[in-house]
Amino acid sequence: MIELSVCIGSACHLKGSYNVVTTFQHLVEEYGVSDKVELKMAFCMRRCAGTGVSVTLNGESYGVKPEEARAFFKAKVLGAIEEGNGYTE
Repeated sequence: MIELSVCIGSACHLKGSYNVVTTFQHLVEEYGVSDKVELKMAFCMRRCAGTGVSVTLNGESYGVKPEEARAFFKAKVLGAIEEGNGYTE
């Protein structure tokens, strides 16, 4: 299972974490990968000074702007599923 976490702490909330979460939720449904992706929300990932909303994918940290969430999901999350990175059945 691939673990995708989105920070919903104060700083990330102001940067648009709600939009990132809802985009990811829609994409999990759209691509039918709810059995492969565990979407989690977390309070403060301690990357408040970074650009974008703090997101971790299988422990690797990223800064994702709301307008980039769809592209991030397609490239990184679907890419990890295809490659089998961090994915176990």
